[in-house]
Amino acid sequence: MAHKNLSFAVLGPGGVGGLLAALLSRAGHRVICLAGERTAGTLRGSGISVRSGVFGDFTARVEADTELREPVDACLVTVKQTNLDEALGRVPAETLGDGLLVPFLNGVEHPAALRKRYPADRVAPAVIRVESTRVAPGGIEHGSPFAEIDLAGDPVPDERLDALAAALTAAGPKTRVVPDEAAALWAKMSFLAPFALLTTRLGLPLGDVRTAHRAELTALVEETAAVSGAAGGPADPAQALARYDAFPAATKSSMQRDAEAGRPLELDAIGGALLRAAELHGVPVPVATRLVDELTAQAG
Repeated sequence: MAHKNLSFAVLGPGGVGGLLAALLSRAGHRVICLAGERTAGTLRGSGISVRSGVFGDFTARVEADTELREPVDACLVTVKQTNLDEALGRVPAETLGDGLLVPFLNGVEHPAALRKRYPADRVAPAVIRVESTRVAPGGIEHGSPFAEIDLAGDPVPDERLDALAAALTAAGPKTRVVPDEAAALWAKMSFLAPFALLTTRLGLPLGDVRTAHRAELTALVEETAAVSGAAGGPADPAQALARYDAFPAATKSSMQRDAEAGRPLELDAIGGALLRAAELHGVPVPVATRLVDELTAQAG
């Protein structure tokens, strides 16, 4: 896979997917967005408009369809876990063929599930650090001063990961290939789980959580770090707390925003996966267990 003139499908052109689709198209790659008929029609007609302090304000033309109908070099999966099974119906394995499937999903369990549906050496999990929001179909606001991607895939040939990383970096987001898939996924999980669970349960932005509920946040971060370490990921609670302290006080988690909007929560992919990993490795997580139970009751 040479890093020039690649073809991409983007499954779920929302905040993250729409930003990546627009950047890749602007860089000269062919991009096919996969979505429902109404969104696909809008994208075919108007393209994707991006507002970004980092990448500028621009509109990129993209193709759009409700299903992948021909092979591509890579399919970026940027839907939420709650919509994953239904969305994957738009990407038949036989059509994707030799193309890479690149999930930008929360949690740590999805690679194994995807490898039951697609060739194992074609699933390349990615982690993205960005704040990007879909404000309308085809309208994206990139609010963070960064967009960084870690790309992994233990069974994926190195040359394919390197070529994909080069294409993404040239398009805008700084992308690096990391050697350990589990470590990459748990690095994100270690930060995301406490952030998502506490902001959603308390209904407060991060600034209030890290001040008024510091002890609970610290306990949850320590539990999550212990599980991460047992699972082969980073185990540095002090580093996680320092990252929270560096974020703007008004920051909300995507799970919290989903709760406020009445959308399904990625509770099982984040909280449920954390509890299952804790049980597997024999790590006690009383704070996480209580929060997941309370959020489950709250959502039900």
